Amino acid sequence: MIVLGIETSCDETASAVYDDGTLLSNVISSQEIHKKYGGVVPELASRAHQRLIVPVVEQSLRKAKLKKNQIEGISVTVGPGLVGSLLVGISFTKALALGLGISFIGVNHLEAHLWSWKIGNLSRGKPFIGLVISGGHCILTCVERFGKYQFLGSTKDDAPGEAFDKVAKLLNLGYPGGPVIDRISKKGNRNFVRFPRPGIKSNGYDFSFSGLKTAVLYYLRKHKKTYIEKHIADICASFQQSIIDVLIKKSFDAACSKRVDMIAVTGGVAANSSLQKAFRDRGEKEGIEIIIPEPVYCTDNAAMIAQLGCWKLRNGEKSDFSITALPSYPFPCSI
Repeated sequence: MIVLGIETSCDETASAVYDDGTLLSNVISSQEIHKKYGGVVPELASRAHQRLIVPVVEQSLRKAKLKKNQIEGISVTVGPGLVGSLLVGISFTKALALGLGISFIGVNHLEAHLWSWKIGNLSRGKPFIGLVISGGHCILTCVERFGKYQFLGSTKDDAPGEAFDKVAKLLNLGYPGGPVIDRISKKGNRNFVRFPRPGIKSNGYDFSFSGLKTAVLYYLRKHKKTYIEKHIADICASFQQSIIDVLIKKSFDAACSKRVDMIAVTGGVAANSSLQKAFRDRGEKEGIEIIIPEPVYCTDNAAMIAQLGCWKLRNGEKSDFSITALPSYPFPCSI
């Protein structure tokens, strides 16, 4: 089944074409305008989606070497995300589906991230712990099979990516903060500062990173600018290690508790090189398989939306034209 996927939940306008296990194209247009503001400006994001969605979809079809009338279904993100941005993708999908006379399905962005590791991965399915970590979300779930999830925990305040962005802003490193802190940390001593590991001693699976961000703020206030500049790599590495330690502890605790031998780490923060190494090293030590998508499928993309939509449409699921944006769409949940 040939499915067109559309993703406009935040600041990436993306379109992909997926055909029963084969990704035919994946086009992503990132909005650079937000960098000057140090974060995503919702109104600017929705305007950019309006301008970009038609050429991005056309490019994805050209790369797939297909015409619009060859599409058999459409999958679109309905949430969570920015309401104005989501509405652009949903409205475009409804119009295209109506014009072509085909079915469409609205999907949960987080569920799509959860399965993004399957893109191009032919390994057999088995129960696993899914950790979805991004700029706005941090969710831990036990996956028995597709569609059957046991929610374990989530962030109660800042998500890991949000903490990276805020600390990068404190250090005047620019936006987005995750990639630059990851890069700078390679030259630093991760044990230079012992920042707190929020909730690491708790038996639960919820997360909280707001206090860690505040601890970095107070640390910076104690030291002169010259000291901070001299040790900026050490500070970045120490902060980053705090987040990694918490994520690893809770993920492996969950794997042990649920007696599964696979952990899938997905979402934008999963592209962090130090985090990937730490998970794989611990996985090798404990005999747990660690699955992490390619970097292009970690960040927001339409390939994961098309893949999830294809599975759902094949199962007979579809949306009607009353569907709308669900900016706080929880996971797991069905529409």
